[in-house]
Amino acid sequence: MKKKTVVYQVFTRLFGNTNSTNKPWGTIEENGVGKFSDFTDKALAEIKDLGVTHIWYTGVLHHAVINDYTAYGISNDDPDVVKGRAGSPYAVKDYYNVNPDLAVDASKRLDEFKELVKRTHKAGMKVIIDIVPNHIARNYEGLTNPEGVVDFGANDNTDVEYDVNNNFYYIPGTEFSVPQWQDGYLPLGGEENELSDSKFKETPAKWTGNGSRLTQPHFNDWYETVKINYGVRPDGSKDFEELPQEFAQKGHQAHFEFWNNKSIPDSWNKFKDIALYWLDFGVDGFRFDMAEMVPVEFWSFLNSNIKMKNPDAFLLAEVYNPNLYRDYIHKGKMDYLYDKVELYDSIKHIMKGYGWTDHIPVVQKGMADIEHHMLHFLENHDEQRIASPDFVGKAELAKPAMVVSATLSTSPTMIYFGQEVGEPGAEDAGFGKPSRTSIFDYIGVPHHQRWMNNKQFDGGQLSNDEKKLRDFYKSLLNFTILSDALMGEYQDIHFFNKDRTDGYDHRVLSFVRWCKNEKLIIVSNFDADKSYDFQLKIPEDIIAKWELKNREYSLIEELYYGDGKKLHIENGIGVINMELKPLESFIFRIEE
Repeated sequence: MKKKTVVYQVFTRLFGNTNSTNKPWGTIEENGVGKFSDFTDKALAEIKDLGVTHIWYTGVLHHAVINDYTAYGISNDDPDVVKGRAGSPYAVKDYYNVNPDLAVDASKRLDEFKELVKRTHKAGMKVIIDIVPNHIARNYEGLTNPEGVVDFGANDNTDVEYDVNNNFYYIPGTEFSVPQWQDGYLPLGGEENELSDSKFKETPAKWTGNGSRLTQPHFNDWYETVKINYGVRPDGSKDFEELPQEFAQKGHQAHFEFWNNKSIPDSWNKFKDIALYWLDFGVDGFRFDMAEMVPVEFWSFLNSNIKMKNPDAFLLAEVYNPNLYRDYIHKGKMDYLYDKVELYDSIKHIMKGYGWTDHIPVVQKGMADIEHHMLHFLENHDEQRIASPDFVGKAELAKPAMVVSATLSTSPTMIYFGQEVGEPGAEDAGFGKPSRTSIFDYIGVPHHQRWMNNKQFDGGQLSNDEKKLRDFYKSLLNFTILSDALMGEYQDIHFFNKDRTDGYDHRVLSFVRWCKNEKLIIVSNFDADKSYDFQLKIPEDIIAKWELKNREYSLIEELYYGDGKKLHIENGIGVINMELKPLESFIFRIEE
């Protein structure tokens, strides 16, 4: 039987960095950088032991960086169109190579990543990397393209705003201007650099990555990137055949056959070639950045090609508009989408104290038809760290939220490196503000570094509280990847108890999960200050579905490995005497 998936997102350049200088805008020499080689067999074994099935290595592809690699034939990047000093991983400069910062020997960077992929597979985990289809770096330069691959824009007609086979959109007869810097921001924090002159040569100017058509994009635009043209005209109409609605019910092979021999925009083929290249390299799947900014027909084309090559490829997309979820899953053939706007935002509000648990069963009911496809998370590189004062300021407040997030549905669970030890993201790295671990600069990640313990990867410098937190994540995640019931049925018992149970309120949540051989009762207390004593009731219809008798059943607690609790069934209704301490959760398995 298929089990739950757990994705460990790791910011690759930060993982192995033991340097704790953390100077704002610090250079690679001052602040240090992690390498592919830091993911040793020991490090990978510890990640696997946490309860992880897939690693998403974020920031692997060669993106624009402020570091001199001209000795390796790589052109220097202009600070006026690079965010931070280490650069945004979402401004890809070369899709057929990897970030030279991450290699011990930059001339062998692809070989070093290949070895990491092999080590990860040897450790029993699968590898995910980013593909950023909506935009690329302004200074894209493919140095190691496979034979026959032409760079983005190399054959574009730059005399027109749009052509179906242009890779970019143009503003003919103009020159690009860098944005007006704001909020005291200056490239490299104001440090002198021969390329930092508030100029970047781009003639004619191209549309910016977020769709801005200004020759001088705003500071808050994605000014370091240019938008890819997928055959969508400037007025929004499409220059390709639309996918018939009935294909929402068809598999990837039918989608593949639909696009076969059809005329498609050049950019579609370029990204297909990129994805297939990395599958051949050994990568097991992709996280697609800002997928909703790219037409769903392209995803039908790309993902069906990927699945024809590897039916088990893991395809995760960043989509934030709930009205688009079903199209991108069914017509775009995505495996998984971020469940941010519904579940994450609801749980965040509860953790912050003003949301009610009543909303979670409502969210789950609304997602019932696609719940398996909605990946759950509490942290990623875009979101505030839980322990940041701007979120809730204390990592332990995530415990009930994490139990609910990881056990509510059959969907994958994702955690962000450092989350398991309470990393608060407090460093001022340079570009951007604290509360999120910087993705733009060279920086150390203190709580994570304490777990690394000078690359012994044994948690030797963690505090007792940090060790307990990691043990909690380890216990929870390992249970989820072994449980059959978590891939089975779900039913809410929250409202049943709220209406009938004294001492139960909107800071508590309860639900059940089951399959033929495993029956679970899950209850969580989101309150950091209050204990709850009540009799948790299991409705008659669930007792009937489970075919339980009017008698007493023993309960095994799976999260803390406890027992002693009993389920009493009388007149077809189950009762458990509950004492829930602040932030406490239980996962009870019925012994039959």
